Amino acid sequence: MKNAETIEGIKYLRAKKRVEKIKGFYVHLIVYIIVNTFLSGIIIFGLMNDGVDSFEEVLQNFGVYSTWVFWGIGVFFHWLGVFGFNVVGKNWEEKKLKEILEEEERNAKF
Repeated sequence: MKNAETIEGIKYLRAKKRVEKIKGFYVHLIVYIIVNTFLSGIIIFGLMNDGVDSFEEVLQNFGVYSTWVFWGIGVFFHWLGVFGFNVVGKNWEEKKLKEILEEEERNAKF
């Protein structure tokens, strides 16, 4: 009975950690969108006030998109780490967890 409670506790902690990672990604994504929208607006407004560029020329300026691109690379890798990047796979993790628990159970008997 104690092993079942331990396994459930481990599963709960693992699930809680996963939820925290997912939440962290979504917070990162929201901040990314808000900050980059604000920065792009400031850049577009500043370039338009110079009077040199038309709106079409301003939109072709890489400065408007640079933070979107470079920070976007970071957001992509964050997403990959939370949702898509699993080198050893979930099966390995479950097998290793069971192996360790069985080993601890065998050691406890002796």
